[in-house]
Amino acid sequence: MTDAALPIAPSPRDRLGRPLGDLRVSVTDRCNFRCRYCMPREVFGRDYAFLPRAEILSFEEIVRLARLFAARGVSKVRLTGGEPLLRRDLPELVRMLAAIPGTERALTTNGALLGKMAQPLVEAGLDRVTVSLDSLDDAVFRAMNDADFPVARVLAGIDAALAAGLAPVKVNAVVHRGVNDHTVVDLARHFRGTGVIVRFIEYMDVGASNGWRLDEVVPGEELVRRIGAELPLEPVEPNYPGEVARRYRYSGGGGEIGLVTAVTRPFCGDCTRARLSAEGKLYTCLFAAEGTDLRGPLRSGASDDELGALLDRAWRARDDRYSEVRTAATAGAPRVEMSYIGG
Repeated sequence: MTDAALPIAPSPRDRLGRPLGDLRVSVTDRCNFRCRYCMPREVFGRDYAFLPRAEILSFEEIVRLARLFAARGVSKVRLTGGEPLLRRDLPELVRMLAAIPGTERALTTNGALLGKMAQPLVEAGLDRVTVSLDSLDDAVFRAMNDADFPVARVLAGIDAALAAGLAPVKVNAVVHRGVNDHTVVDLARHFRGTGVIVRFIEYMDVGASNGWRLDEVVPGEELVRRIGAELPLEPVEPNYPGEVARRYRYSGGGGEIGLVTAVTRPFCGDCTRARLSAEGKLYTCLFAAEGTDLRGPLRSGASDDELGALLDRAWRARDDRYSEVRTAATAGAPRVEMSYIGG
């Protein structure tokens, strides 16, 4: 495989006029945590059947597809899971992706293995990292990850990422009323002035196994009021069109936070994200039920033109806007699990 870019194809637009701009690649459906909002243990237990190795896309297959996406306007490739750092030799995939011109590479991780992996990932060409950390309270965090994993080791992974030169490092905190919402101010205060950006995420009805209820969502506006009462905040303009997080900076300096409000203030209208599952299905929405199989054609000898036409058709048929139409009637609708296609 050469380092040259594929010929640029016209960037497809979906039925709502949204371009293709971001690709999220799940490199594994496995995870070493059992967070209740994502992989509750009673569903993903000891006997759960994860994907066999032969069904998971190889690095070469991922890179080939990523090149086709890049030729259609994708400039950001984010590696997700499951927990992506469980995928063996992940820095090698990052190195291969770094050869695609005009793209940046990011990673979302629970941080458990980041302490030893941060430097090799940076050396391979990783540009950015986001670490999931739902609370600084050790008891709360251990209960949420349901793997008895301590806060201190995640913080050590964040420090390793900063030391390796990844900046800014972002922290994602899913806020669940009655579970960890009483710890959000402490999380904001801890990272203020460190260069780490905390993004507070409204608890979402992703998948069908997390027991989501609307009354357990803490609206973004409430979070801004809570944090702002102790650490005054002021709104900041988006970095770019379609940015997911609403930005706020500390009035007295020290950085910023973000609010991801997919429940109370949906951002479907600007969504440019495609998701590739570990077994090679293309999903056009985090809340989708069905995906487009790319692995089958890929392994059956399809040409780049044929695969590209398949991508184009899937994106042009896209009319997803689940968060804008979410109602009580959608509560039982089938949805793919977040651990299968990444967040």
